[in-house]
Amino acid sequence: MNFSNDRLSLDNIKSLDMVSYLHSLGFDPSKVAHDDYWYLSPLRNEKTASFKINRRINRWYDHGIGKGGNIIDFGILFFKCSIGEFLKEHSGNNTLYHSPVPDKDILEQRQSKITIVKEESLKSAALLQYLKQRKIPLGVASNFCSEISYNISDHHYYGIGFKNDLGGFEIRNPYFKSSSSPKGVTSYDYNNKVLVVFEGFMDFLSYKAMNYGLREKKENFLILNSLSFLDKARPFMEKHKLVQLYLDQDQPGQNATKRALDWGSKYLDHSSLYKEHKDLNDWIINSPQTVSKKIKTAPKP
Repeated sequence: MNFSNDRLSLDNIKSLDMVSYLHSLGFDPSKVAHDDYWYLSPLRNEKTASFKINRRINRWYDHGIGKGGNIIDFGILFFKCSIGEFLKEHSGNNTLYHSPVPDKDILEQRQSKITIVKEESLKSAALLQYLKQRKIPLGVASNFCSEISYNISDHHYYGIGFKNDLGGFEIRNPYFKSSSSPKGVTSYDYNNKVLVVFEGFMDFLSYKAMNYGLREKKENFLILNSLSFLDKARPFMEKHKLVQLYLDQDQPGQNATKRALDWGSKYLDHSSLYKEHKDLNDWIINSPQTVSKKIKTAPKP
């Protein structure tokens, strides 16, 4: 679907592809069967996918709560707002719907179970070059990541693995972005009162790179690994006196930031640091020379 710069009408918004919309919010289907896309419900906590979008008719239904409808019906429940507030927020902002959706065969490949074969220290030349391109020193990455060998069906792959608190991995290489089950947040609790929150682990590593070689600050860290875990992670965030948010600058990231800011004055938005960029890592990659030089000259492990 093509979008103009004009304000979207009510009918235009209702016709927006819901699979694309949920992808822009950070939700991808657990399985795809013909026209039916099944998700772990974005509206509540569950372990078995029971939220369905029929892409042919572009309607959703959550079997757990017995409710469904169009994109506006979903938005009102998801953002806990009125229809007027939802329309005001989104009718003039097309960027929310520009997030590309993977082809159906890619989605089906993603739902194939990822089996971790081996975990070892980072050594692959291709992965080390990938880290270099992302301006992440090996000394930083090796403290928090490992090299993962994994299988999808009968195919063997490898990538950078970042473990979550449940034992699953976020997996990255130059051509692939996925995760193994179980999916969850990653937290580092050093018994400090300040918590720094990131959307993805590349932003966390970027933050560490900026401070590499310096005296460690007294901070705890939370990497969501998916915006869908924001509310689930709130109890951990609430234990801290100060929560610094470094979420993405796209619409889903900023919506999540606004939601967290509503929870209280101890939540602070630090995304202005990279306001001209998608996220912290993107800012690091395109950073001023002073920051780039600092990272480049960081001590080697």
